[in-house]
Amino acid sequence: MADGFMKVNRYRKDANRCRKDAEREGGERVSHRVRFEPVGIEIEVEEDEPVLEAAFRQGIALAHGCKEGQCSSCKALLVEGDTTMVRYSTFALPDYEKEEGYALLCRAYPMEDLVVELLHYDEKTLRMTSPIRTYQARVEEIERLTHDISRLAIQLTEPKEMAFRAGQYVDIHIPGSAASRSFSMANTPSRMDRLEFIIKIYKGGLFSGYLDERMSVGDELELVGPYGKFGLRESAAEAVFIGGGSGMAPLWSVLHDMVEQRVRRKVTFFYGARARRDLFYVDELHALSPRLGDFRFIPALSEPLPDDAWEGETGLITDVVDRHVTPEQARNGLEAYLCGPPPMIDAAMVLLQRKGIPENRIYFDKFTQAVT
Repeated sequence: MADGFMKVNRYRKDANRCRKDAEREGGERVSHRVRFEPVGIEIEVEEDEPVLEAAFRQGIALAHGCKEGQCSSCKALLVEGDTTMVRYSTFALPDYEKEEGYALLCRAYPMEDLVVELLHYDEKTLRMTSPIRTYQARVEEIERLTHDISRLAIQLTEPKEMAFRAGQYVDIHIPGSAASRSFSMANTPSRMDRLEFIIKIYKGGLFSGYLDERMSVGDELELVGPYGKFGLRESAAEAVFIGGGSGMAPLWSVLHDMVEQRVRRKVTFFYGARARRDLFYVDELHALSPRLGDFRFIPALSEPLPDDAWEGETGLITDVVDRHVTPEQARNGLEAYLCGPPPMIDAAMVLLQRKGIPENRIYFDKFTQAVT
């Protein structure tokens, strides 16, 4: 029976290939049907677009991270069909996983109709609540927060408002380049006409270098969004937030959205930095405690300097979390929200699961540095 199914399936694929070849010869655009399991959603994907972008275009918010084949967040299993994979890291998709049928949907271009098994998904947030659009904006403020982190505020000009959820991000086009960079909103959705970002400055970075050296108030920017599934889930469970670097941005947005929406949950925010000069918003975060009800901010320094006179937590942020979070909290339904560089996220995932928090209660947003 299985052999008969395989033969029929193979004949169907051969027929599809013949039809697609005829379409190519006729100069028509070639598209393929892609069905996502186990959710049963089907979309059309052009042969010259990656599956992830086609899903976005049709209002499906698949799990993703860097969108550049570097982080593995969009990894899925190809049950049927084949794709062309372009420009991806073998750290995100090792060769043996590719041979087993796994693919990165941000780098996968369909060669035929596909059936894709999603590995990470949340049916409640799978369909987008806001359409992805292109926006024009004007730079309003640039503020240095630390020696290598800046705050950027922009005013939307066309369209003049963007509906988004706390925790989402946009792609900002780099003037004078074909490239763009992804940044999470740091403000709350209560201001849909103005967006704020917390941006790490990298030496030689395409966007951060432009922001640090040439951007001025009044400059025009183009952005696309909103993207992303990260954000606070509707729950009464205790939560831990773990952040590092510019990973502060979505967590800052979520916390202030909780204040505005009068959400009362026990939350502990662990934030890791190297030295005291890398910390910012410390007083503001401590001041949130009475406004949130049961909130605690715990900053930690991994490499405090002698002049820092630091009396707080020290060590890697995962070591600090290990000292504070107990298996009993995990058994009581603890949720975790992680934002920051991939090594921090990966280490925290291992730690939290060892504590007893299941993977489906750990939500993360990896801040991967662009490679081009």
